[in-house]
Amino acid sequence: MDEQPERLSALVARRTELRQQVAPLYAGPLAGTVVVARGSSDHAATCGRYLLEMASGRPVASASPSVHLLYGANVDFSGYVVIAVSQSGRTPEIAAMLRRAGEGGARTIAMTNDAGSPLADEADAVVALGVGDESAVPATKTVTAEILAFAMIADAIGDVGIAEHSWSALPAQVAAVLEDPEPALELARWLGGADRLATVARGLLFGAASECALKLEETTGVLATGFSSADLRHGPIAVAATGIPILAFSHPGPAAADLADLAVNLRAEGANLRLLGPVAGAVAGWDGSVPEALAPVTAVVRGQQIALGLARLRGLDPDAPVGLSKVTIT
Repeated sequence: MDEQPERLSALVARRTELRQQVAPLYAGPLAGTVVVARGSSDHAATCGRYLLEMASGRPVASASPSVHLLYGANVDFSGYVVIAVSQSGRTPEIAAMLRRAGEGGARTIAMTNDAGSPLADEADAVVALGVGDESAVPATKTVTAEILAFAMIADAIGDVGIAEHSWSALPAQVAAVLEDPEPALELARWLGGADRLATVARGLLFGAASECALKLEETTGVLATGFSSADLRHGPIAVAATGIPILAFSHPGPAAADLADLAVNLRAEGANLRLLGPVAGAVAGWDGSVPEALAPVTAVVRGQQIALGLARLRGLDPDAPVGLSKVTIT
């Protein structure tokens, strides 16, 4: 976790290189973008889906590898850019899916921490994260690097509201979160012996909320589910009446009012809710000057701190949870 400011700074320094790699793939006629990922990388890709759709003006979808690899569908990917994300680059189905997309006419991008991996070998362009080996089984620095890389791709093809100075400011803003662990530790103490919880956000922070839920599951074994606030307003809002802990993520921007309204509604239903972000009523946050397009990075770091704190409070090893391995074979 502590390496993230340095690693993100190095990735920011390669913005021009990345732009030169990916911009040509978006230069031709574009039908849309498809992202392929699992686990934490899928949550980073969720953040990327929002940004890429805004930047490109074309639809962005998440692929279902089973359609291709189990059911043998032949899909025409002409006009699409397909971005496959894998920290190790060695998850077989992700590499196979990218190969099938390329054979179907897609322009392909691999986002991975290993530029020499099987996934990278299948791609027209490689976004090499270059963050170094992960010491822990649950991914930390590769996830924030993936989110940043998606923002950089989006910025290379369109405007997503990130000012030039915001790129260089981000590593220090992440460092400020890491240097302020007490709010996250207090949330870990609040979660206490909970055996289930929910996280919620909307828009650009939805992927971050989902990643926080996964980190809590991976490190502590608690059953955690990430919801979009729009989805939670339907049937799942019934969970509020059970009193389970709910972590709500918000940041100044178009989705903030919806989260504030949802928090009021959930508490009225009896929810045990805590709000995170640089917004009124929050108990933990990050720098409010972070542009919304980059806020998932700082939000994910807060989530990492909560997971770390709760694992330690429960006497668990957050770096080597029982039953997890670095590469999942699917």
